[in-house]
Amino acid sequence: MRLANGIVVDKEKTFGMLKFSALRRKVHLQNEDGSVSPEIKERTYDLKSRTQGRMIQVSVPASVPLKEFDYNAKVELVNPVVDTVANANYRGADVDWYIKADDIVLKNRNNQGVNSKVNTIQNQVRK
Repeated sequence: MRLANGIVVDKEKTFGMLKFSALRRKVHLQNEDGSVSPEIKERTYDLKSRTQGRMIQVSVPASVPLKEFDYNAKVELVNPVVDTVANANYRGADVDWYIKADDIVLKNRNNQGVNSKVNTIQNQVRK
């Protein structure tokens, strides 16, 4: 059983400050005969989450370039979604959760300054 669209979360409240750790694994596609394809489906990264108080794993699509940030670099998630997978067993069910995101990007404290400069330039062009 799965949630239809996952759970969209507030990044700051759920994860707090995130720091990059490492690439954890690559998930490959399977061929029709069940063998492993060389084509990568997604990559999973380890991130340190201050709010969760532990390492979390976040998967991003293979279409996103490989992330090779410095260890402990501050990062943020683009459109994170938390989802679950439940498997029935003889005593009830085992539930696993996972996090997917569209991308992992460096957190830039100067984003506000850049945005205000862009807005200033756009306003000057309109005049």
